Amino acid sequence: MKYFHVVFTIPQELRPYVRSRQKIMYNILMKAAGRSLIKLAADPHYVGGLIGILAFLHTWSRTLEYHPHVHCLVPAGGISSEQKWMEAREDYLVPVKALSMIFRGMFKRFTSEELPEVKIPKTVWSKSWAVYCKPSVQGAEKVLKYLGRYVHRIAIANSRILSIENGKVSFRYQGSRTLQWKIMTLDAMEFIRRFLQHVLPKGIHKIRYYGLWNPSHRDTLRRLQIILPQDNDKSDSAACMAELTIETVTTVPIKNGKPCPHCGKGILCCIGIIHRRKKNPP
Repeated sequence: MKYFHVVFTIPQELRPYVRSRQKIMYNILMKAAGRSLIKLAADPHYVGGLIGILAFLHTWSRTLEYHPHVHCLVPAGGISSEQKWMEAREDYLVPVKALSMIFRGMFKRFTSEELPEVKIPKTVWSKSWAVYCKPSVQGAEKVLKYLGRYVHRIAIANSRILSIENGKVSFRYQGSRTLQWKIMTLDAMEFIRRFLQHVLPKGIHKIRYYGLWNPSHRDTLRRLQIILPQDNDKSDSAACMAELTIETVTTVPIKNGKPCPHCGKGILCCIGIIHRRKKNPP
């Protein structure tokens, strides 16, 4: 199955407000990103169904600047209201301009509901917000490997710190455009300040699941794992399975199986266990 990589960012003028109320603002940021993507993807012009979202919260740039944003990994399809699997287009999920506007509107609504005392400048709501979306050509594993480096690690690895001398800290970073390694030197206090602003408040979850990947849709997701083909080859048998609805498949536990010995492409899934019948005594 193909996937899309979507990134939601907020304007620089909004970042001080997010930093001052991190625990609530991070919840708003991730919720607005997930719900806006689900809302637009449900439009029949695009996917036309409920999609699954795996969301990651990042707060730093390559130079340890405060840069809160959300990465999302989204499968190229969703479940329609008729319980059928709807494929997304080959290299297009949703329009990023429309997604940016919905994301901005939801962020504004959630902020006014949960933090009515916070006065955010009106210019923040009138400018365009940056949203990035592209198919993960290298596959979901590459995206997960890239995002996984930031999930359970700190903002900078020891290998990037080159020296600590005379109250100065030098570290290397990779330029976002040229991808060339550079060296930055900061005062020790400035380096510590940049580092500590990425320590998340207690109780914040950096990884969240929305849509089909939410635990509330676990049974539906299990049925989909049976219906959908396990590779990109559109064989006749896979096409027939894709035409089925999830209601035609009973809910059964899924276990990782071996490749089918007949076609060598599909993956065997456990749909039931037949216990050995006890022999009658002689």
